[in-house]
Amino acid sequence: MASASLLIDFQHLTVPRGDRYVLRDFCLQIRRGEHVAILGPNGSGKSTLIKAITREIYPVDRPGLKYQLLDQDDWDINDLRSHFGIVALDQLHNLSNEVTLRRVTARELLLSGFFNSLGLWPHHRVKPAQERRARELLRFLEIGHLAHRPVSEMSSGEQRRAMIGRALIHDPEALILDEPTNSLDPGAVRDFRLLLRKLAQSGKSLLLVTHHIADVIPEIERVILIKGGKLMADGPKSVNLTSAKLSKLFGARLNVVKNGRSYDVA
Repeated sequence: MASASLLIDFQHLTVPRGDRYVLRDFCLQIRRGEHVAILGPNGSGKSTLIKAITREIYPVDRPGLKYQLLDQDDWDINDLRSHFGIVALDQLHNLSNEVTLRRVTARELLLSGFFNSLGLWPHHRVKPAQERRARELLRFLEIGHLAHRPVSEMSSGEQRRAMIGRALIHDPEALILDEPTNSLDPGAVRDFRLLLRKLAQSGKSLLLVTHHIADVIPEIERVILIKGGKLMADGPKSVNLTSAKLSKLFGARLNVVKNGRSYDVA
């Protein structure tokens, strides 16, 4: 696979966190424009992988290591955000803490993506083009009517849409979502999965990290299974989303059912 066509090219990553290794000799290649789901139980290394992608943590330097994003080894974190939009669980926790103290509106939250903050501060100077971009995204995410509503007064699903808007503000090539449907009620989960389909169809590459099988929307054809910090399987979802493989992955007897191009556990 030509490196110029790769969004992510990781070879032989070993990543420590604290006094143990979470990812061991981990290899991953994702093409530009590809939609991929990474499934694994809690503690499998999913969040560590995201932090390795976002350069919040780094692998140890060992023979054979390749640690490239978009064919580059070294990245400035601010430059990286213009290529990869991130919506992660710890961001959502930080958002809840921050907006409770300050009445940050949906519009302000999206615009704050230009300044790497959560909400706008007096020294931030918003340009007309940035305002237009925020309005465009609010409409696309179907929360234009919430532009001036404080995020703290929104539902969890609405907050998540606003966070996606913030991640998309720079028009990144890829969107990385960490457990995006956690803590949402069934109706919000359904609506959020429809939004994921809309994002996939808009041309953004999606990297979905989850332990919910039903999050694997029809547009995602490739599924990666990880357990204990190691790659367990990588291939088409028709091959990997089976009762046998997922029972082994999650350590429980699971019955996978298929409905059209969607999968779930009965």
